[in-house]
Amino acid sequence: MDVNAYLDRINYTGSLAPSAETLCGLHMAHLMSVPFENLDIPLRRPIVLAEAALFNKIVERRRGGFCYELNGLFAWLLRELGFNVQMLSAGVMSRDGQFGPEFDHMTLLVTLEQRWLADVGFGDSFREPILLDERREQPQDERAYRLDADGSHLILMQRERDGHWEAQYRFTLQPRQLADYQEMCLYQQTSPQSSFTQRRICTRATPDGRITLSDMRLITTVNGTRTERTLADSAEYTRMLQENFGIDLNLP
Repeated sequence: MDVNAYLDRINYTGSLAPSAETLCGLHMAHLMSVPFENLDIPLRRPIVLAEAALFNKIVERRRGGFCYELNGLFAWLLRELGFNVQMLSAGVMSRDGQFGPEFDHMTLLVTLEQRWLADVGFGDSFREPILLDERREQPQDERAYRLDADGSHLILMQRERDGHWEAQYRFTLQPRQLADYQEMCLYQQTSPQSSFTQRRICTRATPDGRITLSDMRLITTVNGTRTERTLADSAEYTRMLQENFGIDLNLP
């Protein structure tokens, strides 16, 4: 891996020592710089789960991706920097209150003096890694997170700004490999039941909130205040994608 190119992509200039401080800095920088997006799927461009392909897309072509791509590549970066990191399989909580199947989502376990849950591929979620073995709530900005034990699973819970707790996903600590996610990655790209085939999404964190393109809606959240407007046409969509995310879908 060209580590310097990756660090430039995420605008990170801090320490590279494998420490909790470095992990938090890299995690935050990644979320601020690399969008969560599925824009290749409606264009029928296959998503290839191979480290070189992910590096080319996200670093060299300055695109984003979804969980398998973002966390898969971030895990490689962390390993290159000397971190002990494992890929974990998670099932995402659906709107009908059911957890998804194995490999529905990829999240990461990073082991230092303490164990951390890291995830740069879940969209609007925790900005800094959270302690894996802590069961009390862990506040971040206006939200908080906690990990609830459920048999062999841990459930990531998120407290919304109104005080309501919602399950995000559940996972086990069984180590996985990138190839293990291939089947579900194909499903997410092709199935009519997959949320990723039903709409275009591109979103990234900002210092004071988040900016999102959801189909033709531009959604901006600043200090908890949300504004939304509908874009005029495809030309404005293309311009917003370039201005806010640095993405040009016409590039190969």
